[in-house]
Amino acid sequence: MSTPLTRHIHNARIVLAGETFHGQLRVENGRIAAIDPGRSSLSTAEDWNGDWLLPGLVEIHTDNLERHVTPRPKINFPMLGAVQAHDAEVAAAGISTVFDAIGVGDPYGEGFRARSQAGVLDVLDRLDAAGALRADHLIHIRCELPAPNARELFEPFANHPRLKLLSLMDHTPGQRQWRDVEHARIYYTGKKGWSDAQFEEEVRIAPERQRLHAQPHRAWFSQFARQTGLALATHDDTTVEHVDEALALGACMSEFPTTLAAAQRAHQLGLATVAGAPNVIRGGSHSGNVAALELARAGVLDMLSSDYVPSSLLQAAWTLQREAGFSPSEALQVVSLNPAKACGLNDRGQIAVGLRADLLRVTEVDGFPIVRELSVLGRRVA
Repeated sequence: MSTPLTRHIHNARIVLAGETFHGQLRVENGRIAAIDPGRSSLSTAEDWNGDWLLPGLVEIHTDNLERHVTPRPKINFPMLGAVQAHDAEVAAAGISTVFDAIGVGDPYGEGFRARSQAGVLDVLDRLDAAGALRADHLIHIRCELPAPNARELFEPFANHPRLKLLSLMDHTPGQRQWRDVEHARIYYTGKKGWSDAQFEEEVRIAPERQRLHAQPHRAWFSQFARQTGLALATHDDTTVEHVDEALALGACMSEFPTTLAAAQRAHQLGLATVAGAPNVIRGGSHSGNVAALELARAGVLDMLSSDYVPSSLLQAAWTLQREAGFSPSEALQVVSLNPAKACGLNDRGQIAVGLRADLLRVTEVDGFPIVRELSVLGRRVA
């Protein structure tokens, strides 16, 4: 990806880690070279007309690629086109770094996660070599622990340099996200088209599936993360005991804790909490779990993920300011700096000299944030 040698922006509302001010910014060779207050006298300076200058958003958990590969049940699109559409969508949403979440394993042998998605690696590498990717794409492998083939499907990703995050998931009805079995029934009979009889049968055999696969996989994947230095997350922690187990496994973050108690325990133990940006915007969880705004008001929300709606990430940052009393700096850290740091990406996530010039220009319409442009390494991509 080529980068402009020099770029000068002024008359922008710049959000730094601890303050917001009107000022100017200079880019050299893809990095932020200077940040100063006031306007520039250079005739070549870009006038941003008072728009927000923010760090590019960092999205660590999105199922958006999956939606493009499988836009309808049992309908599959070629990976090359799916990646291009996904990449364009996240860039248009202001996301400069995206962790493409790839689920490995499906206990029921259905859909995207039941088959190998290793082809995404070759597609990303080819598009990257051609300079055709807008965002910086990394990989987040979501390990569905009760699935018999989870390790087999993970193998092609194990040593790839894009792999930066592993998460441990168990979507068995009756626990964690689906602690309320009736919420699970609505999901599986509605989205997956199961009959009530099929749902009841899956609930019946779930304990044996967990005994055979979930516990061995939990131990194996967590050990792999520790040995390779990968960031490790647990998914849908519901109880204090779940969070204690996560810490013992070496996890550094708790994704989508389903209760306030679990989020508070994670905060106490130093695990970063991740909640859904759609949850923030909707004012609650679609699964009937704790509202992300409740976590924010309690001081135990560290990061947001757009999950299944890329545009929700920026919108949620504005909602946190309006509904939870966050400052612009605090709200932007939740969608940029904190996710970057949690995954060991110390070269991005904030507006600071020496970091990547991943820059987001945002204007407001009736208090609603609108992406005007996104630059990655100083080069405009959207």
